[in-house]
Amino acid sequence: MTDSEVPEADAPIRFRSDVEVDLVRASAHDADVLFAARVSTRGEQSLDDIDADPAKGAGLINYLMRDRHGTPFEHNSMTFYVRAPIFVFREFMRHRMASYNEESGRYRELRPDFYVPGPERKLVQVGKPGAYTFEDGTAEQHAIVDAEIRESCTAAYASYQRMLAAGVAREVARAVLPVTIYSSMYVTMNSRSLMNFLSLRTTREGTHFPSFPQREIEMVAEKMEDFWAGLMPLTYDAFNKNGRVSP
Repeated sequence: MTDSEVPEADAPIRFRSDVEVDLVRASAHDADVLFAARVSTRGEQSLDDIDADPAKGAGLINYLMRDRHGTPFEHNSMTFYVRAPIFVFREFMRHRMASYNEESGRYRELRPDFYVPGPERKLVQVGKPGAYTFEDGTAEQHAIVDAEIRESCTAAYASYQRMLAAGVAREVARAVLPVTIYSSMYVTMNSRSLMNFLSLRTTREGTHFPSFPQREIEMVAEKMEDFWAGLMPLTYDAFNKNGRVSP
């Protein structure tokens, strides 16, 4: 029996309000932008720029970002491990500019980790689609959200376990589980794709194009942004200076 087949029937149900993001592999440097851009004017001489000090090319990076010359930002790669509720992944995969491999409920028994909004999560939608904001909920609203999610998830996982115990295939039994259950995946993308993702899934003052992401996917985006900022600080600075618009 492989690790993926080990039953987890005795695992306690866990309710949580966080997301996990780890940078598992990266080849991403500001210098990658520079040699990719300079091949257009220097040809084979651009090979001399592969190990050049990127700080001397900050102006070029800013120019490329400002005038939206995007392809030089594609010559790098970052792979993230993400663990979050399934409803976050369904939003994530609308971005068709990354490679995804997700944990499979067909091949392993899903762990009983479920998302419940924390006390800081805004609960009340005010306005109509396309022109709305979210406001804080009352103590009573938070209480009912917490209680109802816990009750429904506990009942759903018990149903899942009963079907598995009866010999029902995992791919069938999982149909009873809600989208609040956590899944995990690897996401691989380049910095241009990540900037596109961040421009749509984070809220920042001073952006050229305001974004209104669901808070849970924004939590993932913020963690990915923190990793990227450390890898490519000059590119990250230019992204912010130019209104957080993907080139």
